[in-house]
Amino acid sequence: MNFIIEKSRIPISRIFAGILFIVILFSDSKWENISFVSNIFFLVGCILVGIGSLGRIWCSLYIAGYKNSVLVTSGPYSITRNPLYFFSLLGSVGVGLATETLVTPFVILLLFLGYYPIVIRSEERRLLKLHGENFEVYCRKTPTFFPKLSLLEEPLTYIVNAKIFRKNIFGALWFIWLMGILEIIEAFHEAGVLPIYLRIY
Repeated sequence: MNFIIEKSRIPISRIFAGILFIVILFSDSKWENISFVSNIFFLVGCILVGIGSLGRIWCSLYIAGYKNSVLVTSGPYSITRNPLYFFSLLGSVGVGLATETLVTPFVILLLFLGYYPIVIRSEERRLLKLHGENFEVYCRKTPTFFPKLSLLEEPLTYIVNAKIFRKNIFGALWFIWLMGILEIIEAFHEAGVLPIYLRIY
């Protein structure tokens, strides 16, 4: 059951992203006419996407080649047990805000809170079986999701699987690419190339 939950994470996320993309493709923001508000949404979205992308690259640096064989507890994994999901949430909400709406990031947040805690519990049960007491000690010291920066521990040097790290970098950049796609969609709306059937707050 745990295996199914974890393996379903990416397909479920892609299905949701596809549905959301279709909605965005044919919708516009009701805040569009209030430029100050829409600009604030976009600016905050850019900041969150930047933090999310850099955070995912930071996480990838530490787990490249070690994900299943070693219990990684340094770098971002010293401040939270699930830094990859934390930074993914920031990036996803940032992309949602870049639509210059409040509904889109709110829906993203709700779906994340509804599904990912289940994934996290499933993964942690597997890690407990793999690493036993070491994982229990790690859990007692490190928060589940929200980072505690005072716990940060970083080694002076760290060996990384360069091939896996390079692959993970491209995955981390998806949030930035999505920002560009949103701008293209907005330009198509303004040019009348794409019809608008829905206006979202």
